[in-house]
Amino acid sequence: MLPDFLEKALASRHAEVGSDHTGAFRLFNGFSEGRPDLVLEVYGRTLVIHDYAKQPDPASIKEIANQLKNALTWLHAGIVKTRHGATHAQKCGQLLFGSQPDRKIKEHGVWYALDLTMNQDASFYLDTRSLRKWLIENMQGKTLLNAFAYTGSLGVAALAGGARSVIQTDLNRNFLNLAKDSYGLNNFPVHKADFLAQDFFPAVAAFKSKKQNFDCVILDPPFFSATSRGKVDQEHASARLINKVRPLINDGGALIAINNAVFLSGAEYIQTLESLCQDGYLQIRELIPVPQDVRGYELVNLPLTDPAPFEHSTKIAILDVKRK
Repeated sequence: MLPDFLEKALASRHAEVGSDHTGAFRLFNGFSEGRPDLVLEVYGRTLVIHDYAKQPDPASIKEIANQLKNALTWLHAGIVKTRHGATHAQKCGQLLFGSQPDRKIKEHGVWYALDLTMNQDASFYLDTRSLRKWLIENMQGKTLLNAFAYTGSLGVAALAGGARSVIQTDLNRNFLNLAKDSYGLNNFPVHKADFLAQDFFPAVAAFKSKKQNFDCVILDPPFFSATSRGKVDQEHASARLINKVRPLINDGGALIAINNAVFLSGAEYIQTLESLCQDGYLQIRELIPVPQDVRGYELVNLPLTDPAPFEHSTKIAILDVKRK
């Protein structure tokens, strides 16, 4: 028998479950729905349990997995990612049941490759689902730079929407290799020059030196990182990164700015964007929502900071760009 919190989670996400089980959704967001030590996600027919407990309880996690396996009889594999695990393998994910986790999911008619244990997350971000739909609907004939591409899902969505060219950049070549797998799933041609395993700062400098511009740039950096070439700080210095890529965007183009700093309020981020718009060369076009299943239903816990006017700590804004 399912505990009450899982019953409520399943009932609220009935529409996301679907019938063909090829999609991906968040089954339970414990941070907002009353169990901050637990997040449950489904990728195809694979259950992924994110265990954030500071003192992990493997027996409890196994019980939850068994309960969901019995309730969702179509599940064929389950993985637990133990954030405070003692080993790298525990943090990246270990099999709880089944033998072969899913290697792809379909969203808005587009296939995306997965490697559910390559990293501490699941290699595919559910919170940018609505942005992928926006890219499918708005990138026809456009050129795109996807900076901090990770496994490239946003660039794949742009290609599915008819983008003329997409360049994906990320420091980690393994992530970009998974992006190439997504291209293969959709019969998109793979050109080596479109995948740059390079630090963001020299990559941007090279585009500037070659005077290579784009109709759209996606800026989706990690919360914080530092290399010998520069520092990313989403909480305190998001404007700096935006100013780095502004010169790469064609007149009439778009900048997609994403900030996932949980300690940065929505009001603070909007203030940063509005201050960048004061010179008249940027203008906020729209804010992209984060899907309800990702945010959570029947909210019990308030977020660490108020995300308004955004709906979630993942704050996504589309900005129009003018050139002098």
